[in-house]
Amino acid sequence: MSTAQHKIGSGFGARSTAGDVLHGIDLSGKLAIVTGGYSGLGLETTRALAEAGARVVVPARRPEAAREALADTDGAETDELDLGDLESVRAFAERFLASGRAIDIVIDSAGIMACPETRVGPGWEAQFATNHLGHFALVNRLWPAIEPGGARVVSVSSAGHHYSGIRWDDVHWRTGYDKWEAYGQAKTANVLFAVELDRRGQESGVRAFSLHPGGILTPLQRYLPKQEMVERGWIDESGTPLNPEGFKTPQQGAATQVWAATSPQLAGMGGVYCEDCDIAEPAPADGARTGVRAYATDPEQAARLWDLSAELTGVNAFG
Repeated sequence: MSTAQHKIGSGFGARSTAGDVLHGIDLSGKLAIVTGGYSGLGLETTRALAEAGARVVVPARRPEAAREALADTDGAETDELDLGDLESVRAFAERFLASGRAIDIVIDSAGIMACPETRVGPGWEAQFATNHLGHFALVNRLWPAIEPGGARVVSVSSAGHHYSGIRWDDVHWRTGYDKWEAYGQAKTANVLFAVELDRRGQESGVRAFSLHPGGILTPLQRYLPKQEMVERGWIDESGTPLNPEGFKTPQQGAATQVWAATSPQLAGMGGVYCEDCDIAEPAPADGARTGVRAYATDPEQAARLWDLSAELTGVNAFG
């Protein structure tokens, strides 16, 4: 089967920063929504977009913390949003739609990783619910404001999608919960969401992308015990990164999502998974966790997940 998953030679790479990929790009008059845009990669994304002239709306589960983090960022505003609570998603979307503003960029950057088994809403597994279903509902509810003929939706996935495809017989992990496989399923869902959203949205000129930002030590690791990170070789007993060259800085980690959201090199394209500021290649057969797994870009699985997500959330902008 042919695939669009091939590098285009963007000229950027793993060490490029969000500022690098925005060099020469003027976002004046554009409006972006960045979930999780007040911490880690999201914060660097918000800062970079605002510095390029965009107005950035940052919906946050902790709005006070968001206001504090963005106090010195001109062009950023905050609102309240808990992606694990569909009523909160609805309320935020209604407030935004009432403002009458159009959206040029949505970056679904918020997420949780490898948390203990946690239930939200009607008993949904928290990683699938927060990382995928919350963003699915958010984008669908905001769809009337997403600007036709040029808007982009960027779904922040991870190389973690290699851990698991969609567990169709038990997406909410009623049995056999494994925090890393559950994370993998949620990150696969992020990729599949972009595939199907791009298919549905491209008729109106709205394109969608997904990506792996790279390995970065951020608050995303909040649920990981220090000893587990030591055993994985990420840090030593004092908390110092053991292989600084193996991790990106937050500014470098934000680059790929900013590139996907703004790069003219991606004009006329969509539905692809990116890494290191370029389109990713298909995953190699040897099992290495690089590139993108075929199950994450399978259009049939993407359509199936869309239908399931619409059924679970009760939201579908496309009927």
